[in-house]
Amino acid sequence: MEKKIIMIVGDWYYPKMVYENLKAEFNIESIIIDKGEPTSKLLKRRIKKLGIIHVLGQLLFRLFAVSYINITSKRRFQDILDRNNIKESPFEAKKTNEVPSINSDAGRALLKKLNPDIVIIVTTRILSKKTLESIDAKFINIHSGMTPLYRGLHGAYWALINKDNNNCGVTVHLVDEGIDTGNILYQDTITDTITAKDNFMTYTYLQLAKALPLLKKAIKDIQSDNMKTKINSKESINNKLYYHPTLWFYLYNRWFKGVK
Repeated sequence: MEKKIIMIVGDWYYPKMVYENLKAEFNIESIIIDKGEPTSKLLKRRIKKLGIIHVLGQLLFRLFAVSYINITSKRRFQDILDRNNIKESPFEAKKTNEVPSINSDAGRALLKKLNPDIVIIVTTRILSKKTLESIDAKFINIHSGMTPLYRGLHGAYWALINKDNNNCGVTVHLVDEGIDTGNILYQDTITDTITAKDNFMTYTYLQLAKALPLLKKAIKDIQSDNMKTKINSKESINNKLYYHPTLWFYLYNRWFKGVK
């Protein structure tokens, strides 16, 4: 019997690209849009963990460096998408439900109502243990980094900063209540696709291009009851979590080390 697939997503372009790529091969029966945390709450938590100066540097990086990169890299973005036949399409309204938080009672009630076998997570909040245990399903995530070494955000960039090209890549893994600590389904590197035109933002597109075929393989494995996983080392829980760089860190490494 065909297994029921749903997605839990954030409402922006990246999940829409994943959806468009999957729907040609799989019947995605429903899409839950998690509206995400308020920015103020996220900033307060980040300041408590990293300090106000560091978080200010991250905000300046996103305001100035990311804005500049997005403007100057449009052609490279499109080139990567075209070469890998990646397109964006809107979520179908009849399949879409919105919840303030998937970890709320309402979010869990919706999951139980949909009763999926496979849940694909794309750029949304960390799912709580209570949510993960609310249904009997496999939760799968694309992580933009190679776990366990590069948990958190923008793992390809940080691998290049660390001169760790062998771990500059992407992971498709099962989801647990930790941050990128679930057992590994598939991994691949992007170092063979990086060019002189690539940078902090284009790495994400290169990772998506490598991740989509892996995600499809993982779904097919589960559908055929042939899923095999690699244990994500428990040491990963103690490994450093990566975030956005500060503006000054990014500029120093771009100017003096050539990591864009």
